[in-house]
Amino acid sequence: MAFQVSKVKYSGKINEVPLGTQKLIVGGQSAYNFHDFEGTFPHKPIVGLQVWDMDPGDAYPAPLTEAYAGVLGDPAAWAKKCVEYGAQIVSLQLKSTDPNDLDAPPEKAVEVVGKVLGAINVPLIVMGVDNKEKDVETLSKVAEAYSGKNLIIGPVTDKNYKQLGAQALAYGHTIIAKSPIDVNLAKQLNILLMDLGVKADKLLIDPTISGLGYGLEYTYSIMERIIMAALVQQDDKLQQPIIAIIGDETWKVKECQLPVEGNETMGNQLCRGVLMEATTAVSFLAAGSSVILCAHPGSLKLTQSYINAASDGGAIADPGIGEIPITQIP
Repeated sequence: MAFQVSKVKYSGKINEVPLGTQKLIVGGQSAYNFHDFEGTFPHKPIVGLQVWDMDPGDAYPAPLTEAYAGVLGDPAAWAKKCVEYGAQIVSLQLKSTDPNDLDAPPEKAVEVVGKVLGAINVPLIVMGVDNKEKDVETLSKVAEAYSGKNLIIGPVTDKNYKQLGAQALAYGHTIIAKSPIDVNLAKQLNILLMDLGVKADKLLIDPTISGLGYGLEYTYSIMERIIMAALVQQDDKLQQPIIAIIGDETWKVKECQLPVEGNETMGNQLCRGVLMEATTAVSFLAAGSSVILCAHPGSLKLTQSYINAASDGGAIADPGIGEIPITQIP
């Protein structure tokens, strides 16, 4: 007797969200990621890269500084380099606006966003520093200055949703709703934003994630429960595409930061970091993410290869890593 794959038909689906003026659409799936034997997937998950509005300095380990040599400290050139590497979306981290660091004024952020927008032809995420007062001040000015550009703005939290939600509504931008690793808190924030008037096609969920070996299994389970509620329970307050911002979470850990010298048993630092980041990315794709943000272009390429192989069949190949065959389920 031939093996029969067990199939489940889900009654819910993830809403579609167009990103940027390019209207790159994410979401729309009616089953768990890559379960194409159970549902439809009009759009593959997308993978992007992160850019800082300042030189990261010692915060970036050698593999990252080498990958972006010559463009660190120039956000427009850095973003353009990301697109050349194959990024489908770019995230501009407004690190310089942090009151505990350079405390750059909102006007400077507006200027930088404009330069980055002019340098790329993919959707742009603009991320604050998770400081309520400064993010409201900065992101409000950015939203107004680029009305109609459909920027993806975050983090929008339960502390700033009224101000930033209103700005996104007024100027036609998309929101990243960030909640602290809890299904009910993610749902509550979505309810607050929707009550404010934010539509389903202008909202992404950031449930907060952790990197491989640093709490991934817990944050994975929260993401998985969000997708389960959306597909199985038809919870229309959780049927939004999920974004997993993994770059910073991966490269700040010791396994990625430590150089080879003095840590020879840990192996090559570049391979170590890229594989940790790609493994984290693939894990959150399995959990249900529609948007992945990496830091290293090697991780981006491996993750995109995985998405294509899992969706269309084929193999993932990379020099020095070998070949991993992917077999589609009939």
